[in-house]
Order: sequence, then C-alpha cells, then structure tokens
Amino acid sequence: MQEHGASDLHLVTGNPPIMRINGDLVRLSIPELADETLRPLLQEITPPALWQTYTETRDIDFGYELEGVARFRANLFVQKNGAAGVFRLIPSTILTCDDLGLPDQIAKLGPLRQGLVLVTGPTGSGKSTTLAAIIDEINRNRSDNLITIEDPIEFVHEGAKALVSHREVGNHTESFAAALRAALREDPDIIMVGEMRDLETIRLALEAAATGHLVLGTLHTLNSAKTVDRIIEVFPAREQPQIRSTLADALKAVIAQTLFKRVDKAGRVAALELMICTPAISNLIREGKTFQIPSALQTGKKDGMRTMDSSIVELLQ
Repeated sequence: MQEHGASDLHLVTGNPPIMRINGDLVRLSIPELADETLRPLLQEITPPALWQTYTETRDIDFGYELEGVARFRANLFVQKNGAAGVFRLIPSTILTCDDLGLPDQIAKLGPLRQGLVLVTGPTGSGKSTTLAAIIDEINRNRSDNLITIEDPIEFVHEGAKALVSHREVGNHTESFAAALRAALREDPDIIMVGEMRDLETIRLALEAAATGHLVLGTLHTLNSAKTVDRIIEVFPAREQPQIRSTLADALKAVIAQTLFKRVDKAGRVAALELMICTPAISNLIREGKTFQIPSALQTGKKDGMRTMDSSIVELLQ
C-alpha cells in the first residue's frame, strides 16, 4: 500500500487482493483468495479477544500498526463467500494545514479556547486527515491537555507542547459517551471525538463545548446546513428549541469536505465548504433558518467563509 500510494486494501474471499489507488479500485495480479487461506491471515493480526468477538458477531473494527511503516484502521466482516477485511492506511507522518493546502482560516481554529468545531463529509473524504492537521497545530502551539476518543485510534500525536492522551473505544473505554463523560473529570482543555454518532455522544459533546472546552469532532454530513440540522434532529422534538440555542452559542466552525481526482497529476485534492459561526450565522441557527446558511456563506467571504461551489471553481481554475 505504501509503495503504490493506496488508501485502502480489500481482502475479500473469492477475489484477488484489491487496492484503492487515487479513488479507483485496482486488482492485484494475485490468485483469488480462498476462505481457508484468508481467515488465518486475518486472525494473525487480530487481538485474540477481538477475534472471539469476530467469530460471534461477524464484524469488528480495530487499529493495527506495522512498526516503522504505518498504522492501519481494520474492519473485518463476513460475506457470502467467507471472511473479508478492509484496511485503511493511516500515514505515519501527520501533514500540517500548509502541507494540505487548507485555507488559513482553518489553522486559526487551533487557538480557540472553547466551542465546537466539526469536520464533515462522506466516508473517505479526508476528515481524519484535516482533523489531525488541526490537532497538530494545537499540539505544536498550546500547553494544554488534549484527549482524543476514537474507534479505532488513527493518527498518533506525540506530545510536543500539549499533553496528548489517546483513548480507543472497546479497548480503553466502553463507548464514546462513556469516555466523554469521564473526560470531563480529567482536566481537559481540548477533547477530540472521532465520531459523533448517537444522541448521548452529541449531547455530551455539546455540554463540554458549552462549559469551557474546545471540542473537535466529525459527522457524516455533506454540508454546514445539513450538519446543523442533523445535530438538532437527533434530539426529541421537545428539546430541540433548547438545543438550537445551545448549538448557536457553542458551534464555532464547520468544515465540510469531499475529495476529487486531480487532472494535473496523480492523486486527489480536497474541495471544502467552510462556515465560521459569526453572530449572523448563530442567529440563523437559533431561529431555525438553516436554509439561509448557504446564502450567508456566500456573503461571508470577508470572514473567511467559502461555499463548496466556490472551492471547486478555484480548484478547476
């Protein structure tokens, strides 16, 4: 994977190994994998307790590290023909905001003392890479306590100025919600939530952001307006007015991104929408007028905002 610049490796019974390179699936010139061949290979790198879970539940997630090469996010599952595994390569080198060509406004999110910053987009859109760049900015410049909660741990940040503690769901804690609840008693300045996927996790993340912590997180939403709607709609109807008000005060920025293939050279590039929560945006959230957010982004260029369309046009030019 390192040699071919692949982002993912698919090992699926009945198929040859397949890599995703620059967004395309590429079959390797290797015979099809049989279940009796693949299963021992997968078991060899899976922690014994998790292998037991895999045999019972038919799917698991975990992190795997090849010393001196890279970390991998692994998902094992069972399909019609037998065992299968997908491995996402997590580069050992963490790219900075400058390396990734991200707008200056994103690096400026690092000094925030409190509030909620979300990176959103579909699976495989580079959310973890962007989040890692923001955390790297914090790690190099702030003497603060940073706790990450992930499933599994992806980018590993060695403490520079900051104190960094990585916690893995299923290994170091029972759930995102349990780790978030505990984190509030661990003197944190910054909490990174790998995925805000359920009501309790979102509630605790909002609570932490509203009580003086900087919370960084990801959601599988396509743009800023849908991100705001998704957070509010998770809550029961009777709570939504209060949550809308809390979110209006706590939310600081939403970075919504997607990856496109480059035509000038091999590789992919991120187009992104950036919403900075100015008083005008906060009022739209508080009043339930999220449908007006796209217009506010267009008029908010002076504050560093950008729409997905304008980002794509810049890349095209």
